[in-house]
Formats: sequence, structure tokens, C-alpha cells
Amino acid sequence: MSDLHLISHHLCPYVQRAVIVLSEKSIPHRRTYIDLADKPGWFRALSPTGRVPVLETSGRVLFESQVIAEYLDETTPGSLHPTNALERARHRAWIEFGSDTLAAIGKLYNAPDEAAFAAAADTLRGRLERIAPEVAGVFFAGDSFHMVDGVWGTIFRYFDTFDAIGDFALMPAQGGMADWRAAVAARPSVRQAPPEGYPARLMAFLCARQSHLGRLARAPCGGAAKAG
Repeated sequence: MSDLHLISHHLCPYVQRAVIVLSEKSIPHRRTYIDLADKPGWFRALSPTGRVPVLETSGRVLFESQVIAEYLDETTPGSLHPTNALERARHRAWIEFGSDTLAAIGKLYNAPDEAAFAAAADTLRGRLERIAPEVAGVFFAGDSFHMVDGVWGTIFRYFDTFDAIGDFALMPAQGGMADWRAAVAARPSVRQAPPEGYPARLMAFLCARQSHLGRLARAPCGGAAKAG
């Protein structure tokens, strides 16, 4: 049995970063999903931040998603980063930019009214327009899949659900963004990173928000979800 134990939540995009590395490098592991609204005592004892992912290995506990992803990459053969030091640093910078973009997505789906939603959409749109010129091939840096592609695959996944709610024109047309989004979405490690039923779970999560997007989402949900 593998020594690696990844503790996850079924909607967390940060968990998916670690899962993508595990999948790309065929690393044996076991995975446990928890309910963050009702955290078990053993998890509270393990996690200093109370967040997922958490990785147990060799009697130690690692937390913070990018720390876990980097550890998994560094301790197994090959690398999901470029070999050139400058390019490797640049990829890591755009990974950090991706983390901030996930925060912008959170502001979008939590925006309480139409004006706040429009402002959050403008901010998110601007972030996507900023990275668009950096895309240099099928993937972020050509034909090879790197860790930065996996990170942005977890971001693009939100837009699949947003597109089912409405046409918010968030994704820029320039810079090969549509092709990059399609390429990472088709990658098996990215496609299989969330657990089965993820799209429906995400839609239900959005439908339950007391937010502008939540109200818009309840139409595709059939009006069945109540704000919570």
C-alpha cells in the first residue's frame, strides 16, 4: 500500500493540483474525501490551516496545495517543470497568478448583486486577458504539458459551469486561450482530477449561493435549490 495519503474535498480546485501531478507521474496513493462543513476531529488535528489538501507521508504532514504538488514532482522521476531555470521560475510565477485568479473567481460567484458581479467579472476578464499573450502553443509553453497547464486546467473547469449559466464573455478570444483551454480540458489527468459527479456538485454549490450568480444559476437548476 502506498505511503502517500491525500486528504481532499470534492469541490476543491487546489486538491486537483496535487491529483494532476499524481496522475501525470503515475504515483500510487490513497485518497480520502472529507466534508469541510463538518470536519472530522482527526483532520482538524492534522491540518494547521483547516484546509485541504493535506498529504500524509512518512509520518509527516504537508499542507498547502502548491507545496504538495512541488514535493510530489521533486521526489519522483522526471519533472512537470521546464529544465531551464528562468522558464521554470516564469511558470511558477504564472502558477501564483493562477492562485490569485481562483480568488477572483470566488469573488465572482459570491458577488451579492449585479453591480458587484459586473465589477468582479471585469477583474476576472482582465486577469485572463493578461495571461493570454503568454500562451505559446497547444499548451502554455508549446506541445509539452507542464504543471502550470494543470493549475490552469483547474481554473478553466469553472468556466464550463459558468457557460451553462450564461454568456458572460469572460474568456478572451486572443492569444490562443480557447485552444489552450480545450487542450488542458482534454488531458486525462485534468479531466479525471475531480471526483465523479463534479459538474453537478459545482452547479448545486452555485445554485445555493446567496449571490447574483446563484440567482442566475437557479434557472438552469430548475429553481429547485434554495439559497443558503
